[in-house]
Amino acid sequence: MPTGPYPAGTPTDPHLHPAAGAGVDGVPPGSWPAGPPVVWQQPEPDRLTRFVLRLHARSPRWAAPLAALGCVAAGMAYALVSDPTTSDPDAAPSCLLKLTTGLDCPGCGGTRALWYLLHADLPAAARHHAVFVFAVPFLAYLFVAWAGRQAFGWRLPELRLSSPVIGGFLAVWMAFSVLRNLPWAPFTALYV
Repeated sequence: MPTGPYPAGTPTDPHLHPAAGAGVDGVPPGSWPAGPPVVWQQPEPDRLTRFVLRLHARSPRWAAPLAALGCVAAGMAYALVSDPTTSDPDAAPSCLLKLTTGLDCPGCGGTRALWYLLHADLPAAARHHAVFVFAVPFLAYLFVAWAGRQAFGWRLPELRLSSPVIGGFLAVWMAFSVLRNLPWAPFTALYV
């Protein structure tokens, strides 16, 4: 038997339910409403999402690797056509960070390194961005393995990179980015 003015099944703290017994929709305070639980319904996708999903469902399996290869080819073509090795440091388009602060960003020298790699000059490429040159073979293999699996069903051995390995690579890249901006020798040799 409840003690006090509150009906059975309700909390007896008057601060929680000052008007005990006055429930919402006939449900006494402190109890769960009867009926099925409310289920979250996924909203209908918008027109652009529906278009992209239809396009993905209808496209052949080699379309995504071909599109990615086109993007990589466009980047290589830009590097070859623009010849970043002969342009001025502040020629458009320029790195906004270097233009405003004079500091090399983590990617500074990457386009020049790509240009030298495309011309098979590995020492000059490493001089402009050693971390990029180190990463290119791994990135190329990852792309070939993914594209081959997507387009042709190839089963190349997977390159498994654990989280500590990726974290270590990013730490080395960040350290390289900081060291190349230090104004003392031997770090000044890393300026690009």
